[in-house]
Amino acid sequence: MDGKQTSWNVGVVAKMWYNGNGLEDGTLITIGVVEHVPIHHGKGALPSQVLLAAPGAGNWGEICMEVYKSIRLPIDGEVSDTVLEIVQDRLSRQPEPRPYITCDAGGYVFHFHTLDLRLLKKDSEELASETLFTSVTIETRRAGRVLQTILEEVGRIGSYGVKSGRRQYVGFNAERKVRGRKAKEQDRSQYYYARDHAFPERNNPLPDELKDKIICGDSLEVLRAFPDNCVDLILTSPPYNFGLEYDRQEDAHFWERYFTTLFAIFDQCIRVLKFGGRIAVNIQPLFSDYIPSHHIISNYFLQRKMIWKGEILWEKNNYNCKYTAWGSWKSPSNPYLKYTWEFIEVFAKGTLRKPGDAENADITAEEFKKWVFARWSIAPERNMKEFGHPAMFPEELALRVIKLFSFVGDVVLDPFNGAGTTTAVAQRLGRRFVGIDISPEYCAVARRRLKSTLL
Repeated sequence: MDGKQTSWNVGVVAKMWYNGNGLEDGTLITIGVVEHVPIHHGKGALPSQVLLAAPGAGNWGEICMEVYKSIRLPIDGEVSDTVLEIVQDRLSRQPEPRPYITCDAGGYVFHFHTLDLRLLKKDSEELASETLFTSVTIETRRAGRVLQTILEEVGRIGSYGVKSGRRQYVGFNAERKVRGRKAKEQDRSQYYYARDHAFPERNNPLPDELKDKIICGDSLEVLRAFPDNCVDLILTSPPYNFGLEYDRQEDAHFWERYFTTLFAIFDQCIRVLKFGGRIAVNIQPLFSDYIPSHHIISNYFLQRKMIWKGEILWEKNNYNCKYTAWGSWKSPSNPYLKYTWEFIEVFAKGTLRKPGDAENADITAEEFKKWVFARWSIAPERNMKEFGHPAMFPEELALRVIKLFSFVGDVVLDPFNGAGTTTAVAQRLGRRFVGIDISPEYCAVARRRLKSTLL
């Protein structure tokens, strides 16, 4: 191929030469043609990295090919052959696959794959400087300026990988890709604890007679009448059951009995939740009794093979704490920690990806960017006395959860609906809904809120 002009590619360049018998002189390999450039194949111009078996009949030998990145150099005037030889000689010291320069009617093009920029800078400085022991010719100084131009232009490229202290400009993304990533994730780490679930993937419609209803009754019994996989999103806040006067609830339950009952209801919630559906549980740990209820509930869902999707901190900015309850005042003996936030634990059933039409997503770009930052600063509900309920989350919290984790037209369930915040917001946002509560008084309040939402 020496001494011949051949058409190659700028932007993506495939360098080739033959090794063996029978390959015709001038055979080309091109990848992604951008524009054609005549290249003079001179001495030592074509190093090899990748060996590919040549196609076709007979013993074609091997083709050695490497993909290069190319940039046009802002060099004024013509560069002599002597200067180019000096530049190519210095570039031959770079890591393989070696960079090189080509010339076309538009000027000079630099082709490169992996560069040692420190070596490139050293070479440019050596060629441009004169010492007591060396003299610099015009050609040498010119070659140094060409290398300096290369260094400046390459330095403007922001996308590259780093390997052994060298910058890799081609294929660095591909190197990070793992073959069979999905299979390896399944075999390795991503929600490994939920891989062996037995959830059915077929989803079912919620019967019409259950849609958009406030149902007064025990959630455990009511939910047993629901078909499997019929609810898209469950948003709830189970009764704290301690220190608050809940209507028709006893405050003196032993915690073991409390969690046993709660988890029996959650078992039904998981059953009626669609494959790909989400459940979001707002819970405040019982700090005064040192009961980490958010961890206990999360562990329950993990044991049931639900996928942990995330944890949201609801910052209430409520600093009206009882400052007399310091614990051991000014002593490390037993200080009492204070909190101004609650938790929203979010789990998914079977898969992290929820099916739905993009046109039915009503969350805005600004809302999405703000709300995926999982610390929500929302003031507590101010109308609890009006609704006659001692522990309500605000409508803003329900709005964010519903828009972030469901589509318009989805079914939203709250098995501890209380005064009906979840169902009121779900109705306003165009979701179907079901609210269940054991208290007739709370159910009456929830129905009134639905009527006011429609007005």
